[in-house]
Amino acid sequence: MDTSSTLHLALPAVHTVVMGASAPVFQLAQPRAFTTSVNPLVFFSVLDHYLRRNAGQDRVIGTLLGVRSEDGSEVDIRSCYPVPHLETEDQVEVDMEYHRTMYELHRQVNPKEIIVGWYATGAELNHYSALIHDFYQKEVSAFPAIHLTMDTALTNEQLGVKTYVAAPVGITSKENNCMFVPIPCDVKYFKAERAGLELLANARNTDSSSTALLSDMDSLEQSIIQVQTMLERVSAYVNSVLAGTVPANNTVGRYLMDTVSVVPKVDPVEFEKMFNSHLQDLLMVIYLANMARTQLAVAKRLEKLI
Repeated sequence: MDTSSTLHLALPAVHTVVMGASAPVFQLAQPRAFTTSVNPLVFFSVLDHYLRRNAGQDRVIGTLLGVRSEDGSEVDIRSCYPVPHLETEDQVEVDMEYHRTMYELHRQVNPKEIIVGWYATGAELNHYSALIHDFYQKEVSAFPAIHLTMDTALTNEQLGVKTYVAAPVGITSKENNCMFVPIPCDVKYFKAERAGLELLANARNTDSSSTALLSDMDSLEQSIIQVQTMLERVSAYVNSVLAGTVPANNTVGRYLMDTVSVVPKVDPVEFEKMFNSHLQDLLMVIYLANMARTQLAVAKRLEKLI
């Protein structure tokens, strides 16, 4: 077999540290599956950077920051910042000094977040992507750098967010000899961020693409309706399984059993009494807040008169 004409393809390796009796030893671990999770703030930052791009600029790039698991197979992308760059038909220029300055400033605020890769707008990878990725691979050092792309052209009316890692291709190791391998990516957000995301989702269904903040009572009503809808959907699924129209799923059954087991058994009369009591407390807080707001407004007007 002629090895000179053979295409050599290798997965990116992950460095691990083995603690020995004398000193830690660095080893190459077996290739493992990579998974990434992205905070929604990263998407908004990328879109804001794209909207503020220079005239005639097709795409923008930036640095991704986050944390890694101990073995490097799981990456949590939490924030990012833009990096100025210029692409022409002959070359690509990246402002490395700006990149390192921004990273040093960010480390002063969030010392736990490190460079995990870079992002770019656009659905396709061009011939400069490998060169830029090689630069970020040197910044990441021992672990594979993550490349995130976002389709700002809204092909199929979707952002089309994808993540990649680079695998070396070819007989000799060169900067542009690599193949981008897709890896799984999901959105991870905190409970406090969910309310804001749901509010933005509601604005999509309006003609003006805007929505007002819900009051406490409206928010409570909406939450109750959502819980009722979920209960009806679960009840319909259970009835379909019992009737034999839908095949049983052991995983779903265990999950439902665990969920039902944590629900405390409360008498309906006691539950209604507790709910009304908490509702009255909520109404009292709202009343006091409105009274304090009114008093402050009256005080400001009196100051202007004096």
